[in-house]
Amino acid sequence: MKTGNNKEKIPHKTIERLSQYRRALHICAEKGKTNIFSHEIAALLHITAVQVRRDLMLIGYSGSLRKGYDIHNLVSLIGDLIDSPEGQKVAIFGMGDLGRAIVNYFRGKREKLQITAGFDVNPEKTGKMVAGIPCYPVENAVEEIKKQGIKIGIITVPGDQADETVQLMIKAGIKGILNYTPVPVEVPDDVYLEEYNMISSIEKVAFYVKERE
Repeated sequence: MKTGNNKEKIPHKTIERLSQYRRALHICAEKGKTNIFSHEIAALLHITAVQVRRDLMLIGYSGSLRKGYDIHNLVSLIGDLIDSPEGQKVAIFGMGDLGRAIVNYFRGKREKLQITAGFDVNPEKTGKMVAGIPCYPVENAVEEIKKQGIKIGIITVPGDQADETVQLMIKAGIKGILNYTPVPVEVPDDVYLEEYNMISSIEKVAFYVKERE
């Protein structure tokens, strides 16, 4: 049952897991499942049932001992916490292979979060639809981002362009950045930064494979 959610002081890792819970719950719902227990969610995400229960308690949700959690209600509650009621727009800087792949993967996944603009320096891409979204010249970024009210940006540019791109995004009013480049960047305190390094992730997997051989 819902007991009201507490949006204050929720750890970043909990927000990340809540997003993962919602994704797993959508898959379960598509298979006709209506209720789920904490140990079932835990098994899907390879974490502990205790962690699942702690996370859901943080947002004020408790299930039934007999039926577990109501999937529809839990998805709705997570959405109320994570999603902006009016929806949010996202821009991608760098419409190369990775940028296009992200657009194609994300399309249709979230109703309240949409990638609406891409930016690139390649004149063969700008002024056209790329991966189903309009691609603009980088020099038009500030104007277009402000025009659309975009507050979230994803960087997939070459590493040597990362810092310059971040500064441009900040100038345009971007308040949340997901950095896919291999170069760490710095942002002011009022901008949230998430950095994802694929090489580090692969090396982590490789380390654990080596340890188990």
